[in-house]
Amino acid sequence: MSRKYFGTDGIRGRVGTGPITPEFVLKLGWAVGKVFAKEDSKERNLVIIGKDTRISGYMFESALQAGLIAAGVDVGLLGPMPTPAIAYLTRTFHAQAGIVISASHNPYDDNGIKFFSGEGTKLPDEVEIEIEAQLEQSMTTVESSQLGKATRIDDAGGRYIEFCKSTVPSTISLKGLKIVVDCANGATYHVAPSVFRELGADVVTLGASPDGLNINLDCGSTSPKALRSGVIENEADLGFAFDGDGDRLIAVDHTGSEIDGDEMLYIIAKHQLKMRGRCDGVVGTLMSNLGFELALANLDIPFVRAKVGDRYVMAAMQERGWTLGGESSGHIVCSDVTTTGDGIISALQILYASSASGLSLAQLRQGVEKFPQSMINVKMKRRVSLDDNQTVQDKITEVESTLKEKGRVLLRPSGTEPVVRVMVEGEDKALVEQLAKELAAVVEQALA
Repeated sequence: MSRKYFGTDGIRGRVGTGPITPEFVLKLGWAVGKVFAKEDSKERNLVIIGKDTRISGYMFESALQAGLIAAGVDVGLLGPMPTPAIAYLTRTFHAQAGIVISASHNPYDDNGIKFFSGEGTKLPDEVEIEIEAQLEQSMTTVESSQLGKATRIDDAGGRYIEFCKSTVPSTISLKGLKIVVDCANGATYHVAPSVFRELGADVVTLGASPDGLNINLDCGSTSPKALRSGVIENEADLGFAFDGDGDRLIAVDHTGSEIDGDEMLYIIAKHQLKMRGRCDGVVGTLMSNLGFELALANLDIPFVRAKVGDRYVMAAMQERGWTLGGESSGHIVCSDVTTTGDGIISALQILYASSASGLSLAQLRQGVEKFPQSMINVKMKRRVSLDDNQTVQDKITEVESTLKEKGRVLLRPSGTEPVVRVMVEGEDKALVEQLAKELAAVVEQALA
């Protein structure tokens, strides 16, 4: 059954434009409450809500809260917290579900609602379909004696900080390290610096003054220029940049060179191989660099590609019983220590590898020779199937023929933005960029 509202990562859009309106979110809260409420349970039903730092978060938090209470569900309010923290706290509070109000790496005037199950994992498709079906019903309110209650959870930040620290051995110390941390003026601003400081690091903080409008603005993992400058200016050992909701990570070594999700996955996989004697395998995506795949092959570590999106990466990991996967954008899942992508925990895994090996980040990344890759976002003025467009398919065939066996072509509609991502990868950078521009022009014409 197709879904009307849910995309690859919850429900997302421009604030004030359907479905991201107070009216819809009110009913969404009610629908979620009806789906998760256990009417035959003697215990109160609980759903916890967290958010990033967008100004619209307050409005949607109130709307969700009202809808859930009307359905007879208690609400735990976390305030601004990273998305993975909400997954963790949903488990520890034994809540029926966790709700995140965030549009991740998007600008402040977008927002979204995404969900975690009581196990701290993304909702199964059938539950999302059940919520959408409930949205088609008329909203009702339970008897006054059955209304839910709202409670603010004041120690959420401290609980999550301790959990993050527990995911690496207690013998690990970051004393002597200077780390620059860019929080994207987002949800990690009050927890990420504390994690690294409490482990002994000298921390220089950037992007930790959210005002509701500056989330992801010229900072964070989608704009790492500030991080690179901060590492060099402060003569730091390395730096980490998170996105607005804290589930993505980009790193920078002491020279200011950027290290993306593919390279970080390689570092973690190689570390697992050294410490445990094996790494069962790594799940990447269609966007993962071919050079990364070849580097894993050199270590005899299996690799498979999933569709882009953390739910697809997780599904492929679970299918194979593997514990490591992620995306080149920096969304990394280490399911042996947590249930979802977590930027802070991924950073700690990198620091664990560095501490255990005695190698710098620049040294740890050696072994991956990335192929030049060019990606162009083409705006979708109208939704059409490019698979059925002969002109586009002929151009893809032409580009693939030019690349021969030493490159890849990918066209992918974004799950979070109205764009088609045109990606070309190959050995020759100039040729890759030229072919990407040519293909993007044909796609743009097809979408006009």
